[in-house]
Amino acid sequence: MLFDLPDFDNHELVLFGRDAASGLSAIIAVHSTALGAACGGCRMWPYANDAEALTDVLRLSRGMSYKNAMAGLPLGGGKSVIIGDSRKDKSDALFHAFGRVIESLGGRYIAAEDVGISVADVMTMGKTTRHVAGLANGHAASGDPSPFTAYGVYLGIKAAVQHKLGTDSLKGVRIAVQGLGNVGSNLLRRLADDGAVLTVADIHADAVQRAVDQYGATAVAADRIHAADVDVYTPCALGAVLNNVSLPEVKAKIVAGGANNQLATASIGEDVRAAGILYAPDYVINGGGIINVSAEITNTYDRDSVLRQVERIPVTLAEIFRRADREARPTSEIADQMAREILSAAKTEAKVAAA
Repeated sequence: MLFDLPDFDNHELVLFGRDAASGLSAIIAVHSTALGAACGGCRMWPYANDAEALTDVLRLSRGMSYKNAMAGLPLGGGKSVIIGDSRKDKSDALFHAFGRVIESLGGRYIAAEDVGISVADVMTMGKTTRHVAGLANGHAASGDPSPFTAYGVYLGIKAAVQHKLGTDSLKGVRIAVQGLGNVGSNLLRRLADDGAVLTVADIHADAVQRAVDQYGATAVAADRIHAADVDVYTPCALGAVLNNVSLPEVKAKIVAGGANNQLATASIGEDVRAAGILYAPDYVINGGGIINVSAEITNTYDRDSVLRQVERIPVTLAEIFRRADREARPTSEIADQMAREILSAAKTEAKVAAA
């Protein structure tokens, strides 16, 4: 049963959407609306089965609640997944159908870009729903959030390197980037400009070759990049990359990347700490994109203001790092506690206001 699944965290709503004519199979999960309408990206991925898709959307939506809370945004946490291959299965009909599913929630969930979903795809969804963001045009349109996510990850890597390695410079720092999509490719440019020594991997050979040609990166197999002999391991693809199998092989002293749900389980956080690895909690370091989208949703979009807010990410991370050191606890546990306290306070405030 759904309510008994280990990743079900008292989610407010889980909606399964199906449209046989277009081939749509999708799930929307709303974790919390304590801070506002649930907002989070839509992911398109060829999941092995429906159970895998459900686990992913449950974990991702909870992460969005924590991400939005830690970024100080007036948004709740939600996420959606479309089951399919983003390179083969997209169609206007599919995105129109998904837009209708979103619209049925009446604004309780707002969708934006994520893995496998482009600005153009979200614009197509927008033909049948008002509740999308990250648009290319229209009032307060903010466009692709990926560059802002990459900027926050870049700043977060610098904060982690400063804390763990004691240097302000990335020159000569060895960084392995896993996943060269919109976030990973934008991040690579910034890291290369700073003189980092880059190792890369992706499931798409053409993306890897571009990184090798443009930045002199070293290519490794996608299933072995976690074990690269580097200073920083930067996951920017799918989650659960730190698990009981991979963690013993990680040589990096820092894990800081744009992927969501990098820890396979909550308990892995303690194992990461015990291994002497500094972990930048994923939903904190990768919050730049949703910060950008939030400004669009609230009709307050100003690029300079968004950038200033993204530049608070390393400040938050530094606080988490210091507190984790002081309390001898995993950074993931510290961040989770901070996020839950914010959500709890919002719920209490809402109850008082309604009384």
